[in-house]
Amino acid sequence: MDNSTRLQGKRILVTGPAGQIAFPLAARLATDNEVWGIARFSDPATRQRCEDAGIRTAVVDLESPDWSTLPERFDHLLHLAAIIEPGEDYNRSIRINAEGTGRLMQRFRQAESALVMSTCGVYASPQDGNRAVVENDPLGGSPQPYAPTYCVSKIAQEAVTRFAAEAFELPTTIARMNAAYGDNGGLAAIYLDMILADLPIPVLPGRVSVGSPIHEDDIFAQTPLLLAGAGVPATIVNWGGDEPVGTEELCRYMARQVGKEVAIVESDAGIHQYRLDNSLRTQLAGTCRVSWQTGVDRMIAARQ
Repeated sequence: MDNSTRLQGKRILVTGPAGQIAFPLAARLATDNEVWGIARFSDPATRQRCEDAGIRTAVVDLESPDWSTLPERFDHLLHLAAIIEPGEDYNRSIRINAEGTGRLMQRFRQAESALVMSTCGVYASPQDGNRAVVENDPLGGSPQPYAPTYCVSKIAQEAVTRFAAEAFELPTTIARMNAAYGDNGGLAAIYLDMILADLPIPVLPGRVSVGSPIHEDDIFAQTPLLLAGAGVPATIVNWGGDEPVGTEELCRYMARQVGKEVAIVESDAGIHQYRLDNSLRTQLAGTCRVSWQTGVDRMIAARQ
């Protein structure tokens, strides 16, 4: 990232700073900016990890937030926090993921821009996994087995975000994330752990399972440009890597790298995958720099 695209000397609010995507992003931003991170921090160790990385922290619950310990104004909002949990408490998921977003944008409406992290899971799950999904494709939400309420709540979140961007005149980007990964984890890391434990990798029956994984380095590099592309009405953009890869190809590659075998089995427990059309993201933020093979090799070395 060159100096023209870096965020420097800004006050930035990051929600969910201990998360898999948010932590490496917030930690790197904290080297050149005043970064604040808010969460419930039910585990004190996660708060300490953020503080050790230079992130200023405050305990804030987006379900019923108390903003009193935060500065009055931020230059940018990076809203990455989300509740992702098993069970079918849709009201709770919508209250936190959707309504909580509205509360955040209302309180800090004077920010220069906001980036709200959504998910490609808001799309109706494509029958043809080889077809790249574009931003105006049908929505519907995929019932991911690990959190049935998640994708529905993220569709609700997008609606609230779109309204808030216009109501508060807050330039906003809604970024539909694919499978982020890196040294701090992600779907590829979950698959790696399963391979090392000799567990089979489930894929949905009768579907081609192709995703667009994106490395945490590219997320960091593209964040300032996606903030610069924020608008009113909100800009909606797919956020994934430039190289689509099938679940089977990815897992067999990782298995070879660690000297293991892997079984791929069809199962309803498989994860809905999406190959994303990244034309708009490329226009706004450029191309990715980390190939999936290079990123996976780095992840394996860091985690093993």
